[in-house]
Amino acid sequence: MLSDPCQPAPASGVLYLHGFNSGTGSPKAVWVREACAHLGLPCVTPQLPHRPVEALALAEARLAELGPAPLVAGSSMGGFLATCLAERHGLRAALINPAVAPARLVADWVDEVFVNDYSGERFTVGEVHLAELAALTPERITAPERYLLLLGTADEVLDPADAFALYRDARTLLHPGADHGFAVLARHLPALLAHGGHALSPAWQPRSHKEPDDP
Repeated sequence: MLSDPCQPAPASGVLYLHGFNSGTGSPKAVWVREACAHLGLPCVTPQLPHRPVEALALAEARLAELGPAPLVAGSSMGGFLATCLAERHGLRAALINPAVAPARLVADWVDEVFVNDYSGERFTVGEVHLAELAALTPERITAPERYLLLLGTADEVLDPADAFALYRDARTLLHPGADHGFAVLARHLPALLAHGGHALSPAWQPRSHKEPDDP
């Protein structure tokens, strides 16, 4: 008689990576921290530098705080960086509207000045950002079963079809009407954490959170 397939051990922690020009104080980062605190699960949500290589290096360094097999999660550009880490270290990843061709996305912002509302940092996007992103972008996803996609059908920044194509055969949660900000993440945190082997009650809600109406 065949035995059941071996299930991976629960994730030893969660690393959440925010999107471009966002921060550790963003709603999604706060909700992930609160959910992990509720479970007693180590969680790190670093404030990332705007340069992609520096952001990835910082994120990778913080993995050491989260045990042998953390779950990596990220939104938009943070989803891209989470993918880089998952591919490099063989980790499970949960991606919220991930950027699958980040150099192409950032190309429209070259020479534009940004101010980060969370860190106060002021910076300009340059050709170096494009070069770094292009160099970091994996050619393919090696193990789609390690990935969970959370996608909004009304993403005004990225086309969900691009994520479907790159992460073909990955588990996918498609929320009708959700935009790029994916303000409905709170209701999907049980699925996100279940991907890491942890059970968060579907009735749990972050503090001071008002669930948005569906578009």
